[in-house]
Order: sequence, then C-alpha cells, then structure tokens
Amino acid sequence: MAGDKDTLLGMGFDPARVEWALKATGNRGLQPAMDHILENESQPVPSAENVSESSAPAPSAMDVDEDEEDAEALRSLGGVTANVVEAKSIKCSECGKIFKNTALAEFHAEKSGHDQFEESTEEVKPLTEEEKKERLAELRAKMAEKRSRKTIEEAAEQKANEQLRRKAGKDLHKVREDLQAKEAIKEAQQKKRDKIEEAKARAAVKAQIEADKKARAEKAAREKALREGLPIEDAGASTLAAAAPHPGASTSGVAGKDFKETRLQIRMSTGGQPYTTSLPSDSPLSAAAEFLAAQTLTVSVETVTFAQHFPRKTFSRSDFSKSLRELGLTPSAVLIATP
Repeated sequence: MAGDKDTLLGMGFDPARVEWALKATGNRGLQPAMDHILENESQPVPSAENVSESSAPAPSAMDVDEDEEDAEALRSLGGVTANVVEAKSIKCSECGKIFKNTALAEFHAEKSGHDQFEESTEEVKPLTEEEKKERLAELRAKMAEKRSRKTIEEAAEQKANEQLRRKAGKDLHKVREDLQAKEAIKEAQQKKRDKIEEAKARAAVKAQIEADKKARAEKAAREKALREGLPIEDAGASTLAAAAPHPGASTSGVAGKDFKETRLQIRMSTGGQPYTTSLPSDSPLSAAAEFLAAQTLTVSVETVTFAQHFPRKTFSRSDFSKSLRELGLTPSAVLIATP
C-alpha cells in the first residue's frame, strides 16, 4: 500500500503517525487510515512493537466518504502516478470524471456502479499546497460533523432508554400500590366479619346464660312447692296459655307453625365457638347433625346427640327422623351437641 502512504505523507501528516495508522488498520485502504489519524491526533505515537493490527472488518461503501471528489482528492494529495505507459489518466465514460490511477477508478466504480472506463491522455493536475490544506480542512470538518451527529444520536438513544426505564418503574410502583390497597380492603372486611361473629357469639352466650338462670329459678320454685305441699305450676303450660290468643281477639303476626325456616345455634358440649345455620322447618333433626358433621371432623352423624337446656330435653335417635317443627324447635332454638 505504498500509494496510501505516499498520499498521507503528501497531505503533510507525520510519517510516524502514517506508519501507525496503516499498521493499526491492517492496510485496508486510505479512508480507514485517514480516520485513524484524525481520531488519534491527540494521542502519542506508540512504538512499532506495541501496535497490533485491527481485527475490524473492511469498511463498507456506507462507511467511507460519500463524495467521490473527496476520494480523488485523497489520492491526488500524495502525487501517486498511474502505472501506465502511454495514458496519463483513466476516464469514466458514463460521467466523464478523470482518475489518476486504477485504484481511484475502482473506488469510483464501487460507489457509483459505473462500469465503463477508458484510458485518457488528459493529465490530472496535482493540487497546490493551498488546495491540499483546504481539502484537509474539509475532511476534518466532515469527520467532526460525523462525530457530533453520532454523539447526538447516542444522547437521544440514552434519553429514550431512560424514559422507558422510568415508565417501567412507575408501572411497577402502581401495581404494588394496587395490590396493597386490595389487601387493605380484604383485611378491613375480614375484621368487620370477625367483629360481627364475635357479637353474635356474645349474644348467644348471653341468651344461654339467661335461659340457664330461668331454668334454675323454675327448678328452685318446683322444689320449694314440693317441700311446702303446694301445687306445681307447669311453666311450659303457663307460657303457652299466656301466649295463646283469646278466642274473640284477632291474631297478629304469624303462628310458630307457619315459619318456613328454623334458625339453629348449635353449641358443642366440649366448648368452642357455636355454629349457626338456617334449615327448612320441615327438615328432620338429622339435617342438623349432617350440617354439624360438615363443620368439624370431631362429629359423626351416627353418634352425635342433641339436647336442650330450656326446656331441658335430650333428643333420642328416634327424634332424628322427626321434623324441626314437630320437635318444637321452630322458629329458633339452641342445641347442645355431644360428639
């Protein structure tokens, strides 16, 4: 590549930098060597032993200067003569451009796609020192413009990537906030349900305590009547008599036998939270047993028994086939279950 070296030396570059550029670019041509010199003009020239040949691929047509006249100028700056005998130049028959040697003609053919060339006796006039300086200044300006354009493109790309990163971060933050809000709503709803259940449980316990007090008072009254020889009043009969309407009076409300559903609260004899359900009044007592067995594994439909504290009563296995209405559990009742 003596032609490239002579051209670069003719442009006024330092010989050591020319040798460095040609070796570093692997003698791939004038344009890569020119780019290397301009890019490293502020760097000190390393020793020849420390210079390794670049493994970059040969430049494509898009990597070199797009102006054919710049390529001609690079060759003409070195004063390289064509290796011809009679002709002084090579002329493109399609566009009329004159080239000093075959290398420049081939370069022109590769870029323009022209394939019609002929030898010419016209001589390519060498550039003056002033023209050389002008061409060199133009080349450096183009190189600076290319670097500036590349810097702007990199900055724009970096900005776009940063915007994408921020948007992704905002989206992730919003998803987390939505999940936290949903969890807070679920927790509040669960607390509300727990409070309602606790209130129901306290009310059931309170009602059971009152029922137990009343049963104890009735028992004490009966025992006292037996001791004193007084007639024993049936509390259940008196209650029914008080509740029965007068034959001539109009009835208001619905009689107990007309309730379609029966609300049951089932408490375990072993303790624990009561179980509440509503069953059709015509359902057998075994339906309550099946409901309880579905709630806890300690209960079996075949062995569980039910009892009432008030009025005090224990239901036998034959009662399990009777309806809740027949057993007097309508419209509501509290049962004590023994596994």
